[in-house]
Amino acid sequence: MDRARPMGHRLDEGAAERGVDEVGRQRIARIHDAAMELRRGAGVGQHHRDYLHPGRSALILLIDLGEADATTLCAAIAFDSERADWIPRAAVADDRDLAMRVAELPPAGADDLAERLVVADEAVRRAALAERLDQLRHAHLWPDLEARRRAHAEAEAVYAPIAQRTHPVFARRYDWWCGMFATRHLTG
Repeated sequence: MDRARPMGHRLDEGAAERGVDEVGRQRIARIHDAAMELRRGAGVGQHHRDYLHPGRSALILLIDLGEADATTLCAAIAFDSERADWIPRAAVADDRDLAMRVAELPPAGADDLAERLVVADEAVRRAALAERLDQLRHAHLWPDLEARRRAHAEAEAVYAPIAQRTHPVFARRYDWWCGMFATRHLTG
């Protein structure tokens, strides 16, 4: 069985528990399906670290923050800070509010990353922080040590301080990740 299917059910149940209405849950399912189709089309195997990334990003919001805004959940699902080619642009374009929110999400490594996150609407920051946290949680699997070092430096300099301004759970999670990652995964 395709692992995306149980993830879709988990997202739907989590969203329902948070009070997301049927229309919102249908939006979440549609964007999740589109994001998963891109990965399957790119030949990403079901056990690859990036395969379930869209759903995991939304689960961070649902579980850690109790997020109930369908547009924010959809933005976390649709966005990929590492791979812009994995953003389901056609599905996002069909949803005006979502398209505007996704357009505000900055990719990792952007020259103006800190500024864009500081001035962003709080919902944009929540989506960006959740999506990036899931990327970082799997950075130990990245084969490129220099990429891991850059991601860690950026998390310490930009994402962790933004997390402090946004939500205490994000602040704790980013602080823990930065400390753990430095001691366990930055030697080559």
